Amino acid sequence: MAPATRLQAERLRVQRGGKQVLADISFAVARGEIYGLLGGNGAGKSTTLSAFLGLVPVDGGCARVNGLDVGADLAAARRAIAYLPEAASLYDHLNARENLRYFLQLAGTQCAAADIDASLDRVGLSVEARATRLRNYSKGMRQKVAIALAILRDTDILLLDEPTSGLDPMAIDEFHDLVRGLAAAGKAILMVTHDVYGACQVVDRIGLLRGGRLVDEFAAPAAGRIDTETVHRAFSAQATV
Repeated sequence: MAPATRLQAERLRVQRGGKQVLADISFAVARGEIYGLLGGNGAGKSTTLSAFLGLVPVDGGCARVNGLDVGADLAAARRAIAYLPEAASLYDHLNARENLRYFLQLAGTQCAAADIDASLDRVGLSVEARATRLRNYSKGMRQKVAIALAILRDTDILLLDEPTSGLDPMAIDEFHDLVRGLAAAGKAILMVTHDVYGACQVVDRIGLLRGGRLVDEFAAPAAGRIDTETVHRAFSAQATV
């Protein structure tokens, strides 16, 4: 495992109810890299995230976090990860600052009020919105609070599960800018999505999942982005296989 590698799947296999959900998939995500797992419903994307989080039993191979086998040291693996689900589980009756303070306390982290506001500045949540209860937030605003929490926890790794689902185009662009900034700061980011265009705009490499198998991989050129049409053709071909 290379020193800069933060996440690694090594011939990872997962079964559920007698069905093979992941079949010997292998990939790695380095420090400062954004890796996208692309696939349709049931391809195994979210199961891959669950394997890194230790939420599903692994039937073969292993998932490594900072070189550690998740199965051997789950607590250490989870300390290194911030996870952003498709629908962030935040409290509607609390405002942004209160949510952040509460979840940081659960994680055993103490942060000054100035640090909390600095994280909200970084994600672009307006000062006026910070004292408003989250029941009045759009999904894009909620995602900003969840990312602010990840920033404050200052983990090496960020796992994103369909992070732009339901966001409008402007919110998606803002989110992509934020993710690029986190990668530039040295975070390793694994994003699972079925959005071909969005993935090509933001990630450094794409792994295409089909039926639990990693069937193709695409890398961005040195100066540019992954070609959307090439990936779209490969993604669409799964419907005919």
